[in-house]
Amino acid sequence: MARSKSLFLCVLTVLIAFSPLAIGQGLPKASPKSVGLSQDRLDRITALMQKHVDEGLLAGAVAMVARDGKAAYFQCVGMQDREKLIAMDPGTIFRIASMSKAITSVAAMMLYEEGKIRLSDPVSKFIPEFADVKVLAPNDPSAQNGVVPAKRPITIRHLLTHTSGLTYQWDDRVGKLYAEAGITHGLIQDEDLLADDMKKLARIPLVHQPGEAFTYSLSTDVLGRVVEVASGMPFDEFLQKRIFTPLKMNDTGFRLPQNKVSRLAAVYAPDPNGGLMRLPDGILGEGAMKATVTYPYAGTHNYRSGGGGLCSTVPDYARFIQMMLNNGQLDGVRLLSRKTVEMMTVDQVGELNPGTGFGLGFGVTRNLREGEETSVGAYRWGGYWYTTFFVDPAEKMIGVCMAQISPSGKATLNDQFEALAHQAIVD
Repeated sequence: MARSKSLFLCVLTVLIAFSPLAIGQGLPKASPKSVGLSQDRLDRITALMQKHVDEGLLAGAVAMVARDGKAAYFQCVGMQDREKLIAMDPGTIFRIASMSKAITSVAAMMLYEEGKIRLSDPVSKFIPEFADVKVLAPNDPSAQNGVVPAKRPITIRHLLTHTSGLTYQWDDRVGKLYAEAGITHGLIQDEDLLADDMKKLARIPLVHQPGEAFTYSLSTDVLGRVVEVASGMPFDEFLQKRIFTPLKMNDTGFRLPQNKVSRLAAVYAPDPNGGLMRLPDGILGEGAMKATVTYPYAGTHNYRSGGGGLCSTVPDYARFIQMMLNNGQLDGVRLLSRKTVEMMTVDQVGELNPGTGFGLGFGVTRNLREGEETSVGAYRWGGYWYTTFFVDPAEKMIGVCMAQISPSGKATLNDQFEALAHQAIVD
């Protein structure tokens, strides 16, 4: 009975959200049939979401699939907060972590279009401390103290493609140095400003020469500081004025006002005894990679991480990626030109990343590997707390799926979501 009531409330809330009076609630609604999708096949997404909840793999999830600019599927299942008996609904706010990277990359490319940034610009033009970076070279006899000078400057292109030589705190080679310098990643309270931490980051050796390898990294955090300098305004202010407000992404940002904290989904983890356990409010993890679940609202947190710090909702993020699918515009508001979107969403790294393509801020499908149901040219990314999205220009389709769990344990929803959306195509 409780499960039926929860599902009823969720469906009722979705219907309200699709009403003409709902402001900032994503995209217009369409029947699946009208956009070439099968309702029965879309229901397989719901079934998988419910299976994850029933088996204790997730507390709940919210998902949307849109085609031709209209949401044909929008469902929420399970609980936003199991302990407080709050059901998932369209207004649930999620920590989107690395799904922040796509937004930061768009911000940078808006400044590129305005002539304030060039892809070939050295990062040191905006952050002078990056003018003399060193690179780890433990096996190079010419190295002094295990490092050598960089062969070339880190450029804006290197930041966008994660080929800068920077890395993350979990990297054994320099993670300890990051921690000792007080450099964070957006998933924990940090009193330092972005400008302060980027100066410190520039003094730590790179793990490879710029442009010579792909290493997923804090590059997008550095890019956020570049946006600050090039635009002349704080990074969070730039995002709010230039992206969130124009796109009516009313629930997206780094810090939640008090009246929205109750809408933030709780984060869970697999319980060793089976099922789920709620992650506590304190510091999680050990060593260099520490995080909290309270960084969106508690304590002093001044570090605006372009690579991982944002929170959002499924409807808000759907509007952002629909803008990308529409070649840079949505509802009469243009953020980017068609040609810039094309450049951002084609592979830019080649064999530097053998597993998959990567553009300017997005993972890109170069070819259809066995078992992957999508399209060549589709692009996507996900987030640490179990969120994901995809954009498929060939099928004029987008999808967003969000839950909150870390580590993900045996959950497979995000791995299957894009394929399940594509198998619903029947035209």
